[in-house]
Amino acid sequence: MGLGNPGREYAATRHNLGFLVVDTLAATCGAGLDKKLFQALFGNAVIGRQKVVLAKPQTYMNLSGQAVGPLVSWYKIAPEDLLVVSDDFDLPPGRLRLRPYGGSGGHKGLASVTEVLGTDRFARLRIGIGRPPFPIEAADWALGTPAPGEREEIDAAVKNAALAAAEFVTGGLVRAMNLYNTGTREGG
Repeated sequence: MGLGNPGREYAATRHNLGFLVVDTLAATCGAGLDKKLFQALFGNAVIGRQKVVLAKPQTYMNLSGQAVGPLVSWYKIAPEDLLVVSDDFDLPPGRLRLRPYGGSGGHKGLASVTEVLGTDRFARLRIGIGRPPFPIEAADWALGTPAPGEREEIDAAVKNAALAAAEFVTGGLVRAMNLYNTGTREGG
């Protein structure tokens, strides 16, 4: 599940990195995200030999759980088999952090997913967007578009996050964490 906000006005914002990762992974797998169910756009894909569901909640970030919960239930996905991808203020731009569970860290999309699922025992892949420089407000920063130099870092991070998500499926969480948590790995 990639978290973000629907609509063109949000497409290139820092807050939509989860959507960008799912789009990248779908393109790599040749999967379409053209099905609509439970307030989400989704598609089925095969990564390695595993069948997966790639999804983008269309509920807006703060209500992501309203789409994630029903999809997880419909597909009978165990929480430990779920990977949620989002942006993160607490990581420098472009840095990745994959974790097996944990709190929301103030991220309202992750908090919504946790609330609806009734557990925080699902993997999350966070992509750093850094803290906003003074006097920019946090919401304005998240909903803003990156500057050209920052865009390059973010594009590389999105590519690496898609690789990390694929590794989560094929090699497992621990292997994906070992390979991608440094934020420095590029390519396969």
